[in-house]
Amino acid sequence: MYESNIDWILALASGLAGIGIGALGYHLLNANVARNQKVRQRLAETELELHQVKDSLNDHFARAADLVAGIQRQSRELEHQLSQGADQLCEDLQIKRRLHPETEATEPGETPDMPRDYADGGRGTLSEDFGLRRGDEQNAAQPPRY
Repeated sequence: MYESNIDWILALASGLAGIGIGALGYHLLNANVARNQKVRQRLAETELELHQVKDSLNDHFARAADLVAGIQRQSRELEHQLSQGADQLCEDLQIKRRLHPETEATEPGETPDMPRDYADGGRGTLSEDFGLRRGDEQNAAQPPRY
């Protein structure tokens, strides 16, 4: 009878040990899931905050662009008003030139020529006989050509 009690005690101890190991494993795995859920929640909150910052930044730049456009428009109006007043009231030619700089640059007939990489008449620095004198062409020793 003593041997049969040992079997029951071993079975009971093994069951209790299995329950304990299962509870410990569930606790460890469940703690990791809870931590992952907290990280996901913080990530979602951070993404929401980032979208809010981006939206406010877009609004800020749109407002700044509107203000700059308004300042430019007012500057043009002020310049136009000053030039009209100078045309009507001022007799000094230098002041009128300062207020109308675009008229100096666009004088008719004085448009600058397009820059070129050759000279007129085909006798520029890129021609084969540049720097040679007419009488020296036949007398000068030609360098060897390879």
